[in-house]
Amino acid sequence: MNGTDKHQTRRGEIVLAARDLYEERGLEHTTIKDIAERVGVARSLIYHYFPDKEALTDAVLNNLVEDFLEALRYWNAQRERGNVDKALADCLHLFRNGIFENGSFRRSLANTENAALYLHFVQVVADRIAHYIVDSTVQDFGRYHEIEIDHVYETFYMLIIGMIGLVRAYPDISDGTLRAVAAQTLHIERFLQDEAEGGTTTCSTCST
Repeated sequence: MNGTDKHQTRRGEIVLAARDLYEERGLEHTTIKDIAERVGVARSLIYHYFPDKEALTDAVLNNLVEDFLEALRYWNAQRERGNVDKALADCLHLFRNGIFENGSFRRSLANTENAALYLHFVQVVADRIAHYIVDSTVQDFGRYHEIEIDHVYETFYMLIIGMIGLVRAYPDISDGTLRAVAAQTLHIERFLQDEAEGGTTTCSTCST
């Protein structure tokens, strides 16, 4: 293993240790000393890779986003071509579990003290997911159907931002409601099974 590989391996170990501790104890209750002890290195070595806790936390956020993108890539590869309704439902389920999975770190991000960090996390999530979907799933969709939205990347970005805010404000909102809102935003309501069968999907939360 060369020097570059060793550097990346050690850096990855530090990021994973920080992520585990953030999930176990929360962001505020985890120190650089705690992370160094978990990795089994001197605290000064952490600063060799990251100038401060903020930079390390940023790396943890990127790690979380990359995990979610990997799950999204798997979803895209496994989805049933032509079944837009199921693909949308599965994607929203994945979104909800990946972004709002229980854990001290995610609860810490929602605290007022971490508002800037939370905003950064949401922006990174929205940007990376929107770019991935536009470059893959939307391209595939466009081969068989008309894309009825303009400014495709911007629409997906705003949809993701809005979905995160909606689920954060209403944790018990149903997957069916999220599915309807997403379909209406993307103008693909005709692909919803409920619509095809003559039914309607209502947004009870939105009326409150």
